[in-house]
Amino acid sequence: MENAPSPRRPGGAGTAPADPDALLARVARGDDAAFALLYDAVSAPVYGLVLRVVRDPAQAEEVAQEVMVEVWRTAARHDAGRGGALTWIMTLAHRRAVDRVRSAQAAADRETRAHRPAAPAFDEVGEEVEGRLERERVRRCLGGLTELQRESVTLAYYGGHTYREVAELLGAPLGTVKTRMRDGLVRMRDCLGAWR
Repeated sequence: MENAPSPRRPGGAGTAPADPDALLARVARGDDAAFALLYDAVSAPVYGLVLRVVRDPAQAEEVAQEVMVEVWRTAARHDAGRGGALTWIMTLAHRRAVDRVRSAQAAADRETRAHRPAAPAFDEVGEEVEGRLERERVRRCLGGLTELQRESVTLAYYGGHTYREVAELLGAPLGTVKTRMRDGLVRMRDCLGAWR
């Protein structure tokens, strides 16, 4: 298995900000120096996002490192036509952080079940069906939004980003993102209300 190169700190003050899209393209070709620059450019936002999800600094560091290794190993899979490098990396980070939380929760649930008497039965099938229907409703309603509304709502509510972070990730003015998100949430509310 190929290991990610050790990140190095690039030149000192005065260096131009790195372009994650260009760097990721170079990383996809195996460029170690580009990976070091990309690491420096995105590791702090990756760690911040992961920390907001897992809420444990030690685990957040571990997950953030796993994300950066995954970026190194899978950079060639990034499709620039589907979004920018930073969005792709942050999506990987969010997924990995959510997986860690779910895994920890599942382990805690197993431990709890092992040490308590059997609970009264409930309709697991009914709960599962209801949950799936609700997720499908949300997906359909998200599909009815404009692309900017959908991206803004998804980054804010599923990605845990602030308005300002969403604006930076999408390269859109903050006021536009706020307006589109407000309009999108109104449309989501109306759409979901129609299902009730």
